[in-house]
Amino acid sequence: MITSNKLKIFNDPIYGFIRIPSTLIFDLIADPYFQRLRRISQMGLSYLVYPGAHHTRFHHALGCMHLMQRAIQVLRFKKVELSKEEEEGLLIAILLHDIGHGPFSHAMEHSIVEGVNHEHISLCFMEELNERFNGSLTLALEIFNGKYPKKFLNQLVSSQLDMDRLDYLKRDSFYTGVAEGNTNAERLITMLNVIDGELVLEEKGIYSVEKFIMARRFMYWQVYLHKTGVAAEQLLMRILKRSRELILRGEVLDCSKNLLFFLENKVDINNFNLDILIKFSKLDDIDILSAIKNWQESSDFVLSELCQMVINRRLLHVKVKNEPISEAKLSKHFKKFQEKNSLTEEETKYFVFTGEIKNKAYNKDYQTINILKKNGKVSDVAKLSDYLNIKAISKTVTKYYICYPKDYV
Repeated sequence: MITSNKLKIFNDPIYGFIRIPSTLIFDLIADPYFQRLRRISQMGLSYLVYPGAHHTRFHHALGCMHLMQRAIQVLRFKKVELSKEEEEGLLIAILLHDIGHGPFSHAMEHSIVEGVNHEHISLCFMEELNERFNGSLTLALEIFNGKYPKKFLNQLVSSQLDMDRLDYLKRDSFYTGVAEGNTNAERLITMLNVIDGELVLEEKGIYSVEKFIMARRFMYWQVYLHKTGVAAEQLLMRILKRSRELILRGEVLDCSKNLLFFLENKVDINNFNLDILIKFSKLDDIDILSAIKNWQESSDFVLSELCQMVINRRLLHVKVKNEPISEAKLSKHFKKFQEKNSLTEEETKYFVFTGEIKNKAYNKDYQTINILKKNGKVSDVAKLSDYLNIKAISKTVTKYYICYPKDYV
């Protein structure tokens, strides 16, 4: 009888070889729920701005697990007690932290399922996997939910200096080619320690933390909130909204049966049960792209044009301002496009609209990044940093945008 070697390795372009540490983790990676992440884009439609940004949630999850292995090694070296069971629970929690993402990640988070974020869906997936794996994920669930007594374990999974952020900044920087986002994850992990059950960073790593926070700020303005990427994501959401409207009117649209289910039915936190979770698990980027390609031929002007804009990258023109967009400016573009294409007001709203984007690189009110000083005292990095921008960028910066077709149709 031939048995497969379950302690395999992955070759990652960022870290080199990533080792799978246990048969349970191998089996979780091999599960169809997790394999689906190979078909979920890490950065939505950002590849329309940065052509190299085609990496997936699968890449990211494995990268996070690798960084967590390094963090565990460092903490054990510093005499922080971590049992074998806690190690495995920690690795499973970080591996599965994003398993609930829907097609194109954040771009459609509240479009397919209303008012249910990916963290809640990740929790649903983990609970279902825990049933299937005979309770093997119970400890991982406690860590993921922040209910485990050792608080620092949850902070390694979800905080302002967690393995998730360390990986996605480095990975997204690599695949987009935006060098400003590159962080020294190895240095930051090496400086980790635990004091009174809380995660801290040793004082000699403070400059690396400053660079990490600034890198996050740069990546949000240059990549995650790039105006063209924002416009593309808005089109994606509007395509789903319009297709749902048409279907509810009785029109027939060609798409996969699982996507059709979510278009025909209102799914929210109150009815998100196991049956719907299973249907959700069969949705990925391919369903959406296939539908958009088909809907280019729709007899409905709005749906057809929106789909062609995405497929052919003829996106809406975007202007970003520091002040809210005036009603006069919105009205000017609105009426021009409406009259040119003989549309109703409701139809025109799909193409001409305003919105806002927000960036807060460091939140002083949520699980602060604490620095362990040489005298043994612990203090928030914003108070210790001699880089004045750390205090400045802990405030929310809001910008306003207007989208409209320019010389189009």
